[in-house]
Amino acid sequence: MKTVVIGESSGATMEQVMAVYPRHKAVVDHFVARGEVIGIGPFVDRGNMAIFRTRAAAEEFVRKDPFALEGLVKSYVVRDWNDKMLT
Repeated sequence: MKTVVIGESSGATMEQVMAVYPRHKAVVDHFVARGEVIGIGPFVDRGNMAIFRTRAAAEEFVRKDPFALEGLVKSYVVRDWNDKMLT
């Protein structure tokens, strides 16, 4: 089982996002280095999604992400996902 985090944009400007991005990237890099992140990135129409190996890692990320802490993501949904590999 994996855990998906979907973030809803607060409507912040790109200037606001880029001001916080270096701190957000440092947190992302930490989780990637630990092997916790399977995929992460923004949606084309704003908001974002990340797939984590465990729910604990996903919840820890949400608690530490500067985008959420500084109001650039107004809300997150954390959902467990039964990914089924197609063969």
